[in-house]
Amino acid sequence: MIDTIRSFIEKENLLSTEVPVIVGLSGGMDSMALLDILTLLGYRCVAAHCNFHLRGEESDRDEEFVKRWCKGVDVPFVSVDFDTRQYASDKKISIEMSARELRYRWFEMMRLQYDAAAIAVAHHRDDSVETVLLNLIRGTGIKGLTGISPKNNRVVRPLLCVSREEIARYMAERDIPYMTDSTNNDDLYLRNALRLHVIPLLEELNPSVKETIYRTTQQVAEAEKVYSASVRESIENVFKHNRIDIQTLRKTPSPQSVLFELLTPMGFGPSPIRDICKSMDAEPGKIFYAEPYRVIKDRDYFLIDRIPDVAATDRTFLIETQTEEIFNPLHLTFRTLSLPVGIQRDKRFLYADYDRLKFPLTLRKWQQGDWFIPFGMKGRKKLSDYFTNRKFNLKDKEDVWVLLSGEEIVWIVGERSDDRFRVTESTANIFHIALSENA
Repeated sequence: MIDTIRSFIEKENLLSTEVPVIVGLSGGMDSMALLDILTLLGYRCVAAHCNFHLRGEESDRDEEFVKRWCKGVDVPFVSVDFDTRQYASDKKISIEMSARELRYRWFEMMRLQYDAAAIAVAHHRDDSVETVLLNLIRGTGIKGLTGISPKNNRVVRPLLCVSREEIARYMAERDIPYMTDSTNNDDLYLRNALRLHVIPLLEELNPSVKETIYRTTQQVAEAEKVYSASVRESIENVFKHNRIDIQTLRKTPSPQSVLFELLTPMGFGPSPIRDICKSMDAEPGKIFYAEPYRVIKDRDYFLIDRIPDVAATDRTFLIETQTEEIFNPLHLTFRTLSLPVGIQRDKRFLYADYDRLKFPLTLRKWQQGDWFIPFGMKGRKKLSDYFTNRKFNLKDKEDVWVLLSGEEIVWIVGERSDDRFRVTESTANIFHIALSENA
């Protein structure tokens, strides 16, 4: 078995004998085998043990056991205590997820402290099979069918090439003691239920089912490389500036796969992604949410942005006569000018008759029912109709700020001014506002 693991480490380029390796050591059979094998292969190991204090005296027993063992075999040992239940409560996540986050965060701290190149953990072939079955039960993309990866950033898994049964034989031959976690027989945990009940049933149908599933995951892993390369290329073509071009998306081999890989990291699940895909032919305006993001169906695009802060959109800002510049909510500069003035035709600038303005001016988001008289026109127009004519999408509308004098709109900021405040031959002073290009 040692030769198999040596070859696997070399093939996957997992470890180097030149630098230390942090070894996650729980005291269980798998991690004890991992430490022993890596030591025999000549790697400079630092054993790292996490006491999650989830099993009472049993947790302390395990810590004392691995501490004594490492002292006896002359392997550097470090340990840490975690209040895992409190962490789970604070983060509002499961105990299992809490232990994982705490473990790997601390492992990385130890890696940096000891100048280690990698963190070795004791996942083996059976763990990979169980992970695939878990992913199938919970729902997964093609990546979830590839099992556990031999290497994930700095975390490496040298035992993935061997089974639990092979590890058990190795431990018996080497006469290495280990601790048994009593929760391993608690089938309330889904992984335990798979190992204790589901896999034995599958083995009745096919005694080699674990090997068969493992071989299949290897084939899927190779296919996934082709899939990922194709999807990455498609994403580069369809996704720019937080917009998904729907027409370009239609031309991809699998629009739903592109959406799945693009939106899953943002928190969207399989069901809403299917709904988004179906909405390509729907009317504009539908919104799909996955905290903190949303997807807006527009005419030609899916728009992706963060869910806006409702409290922020209700705020108003006052512009006094002495105000020269503001940075929130927009970057605006204010000046009072005397004629003659060279007026630049640019949407970022407002030139208004100073004497027609009532200070303080008010800056706020536009509201339903707002209207103005567009510059150069005589009749009034609702902002909602103006936006429709200008083909504003929902996000464009949400981003619109208006400047008011009293109750009258002076300027749709960065878009169009109101004719009532235009500069005329009788204007004495001009109030000039500039919107920053980066706004």
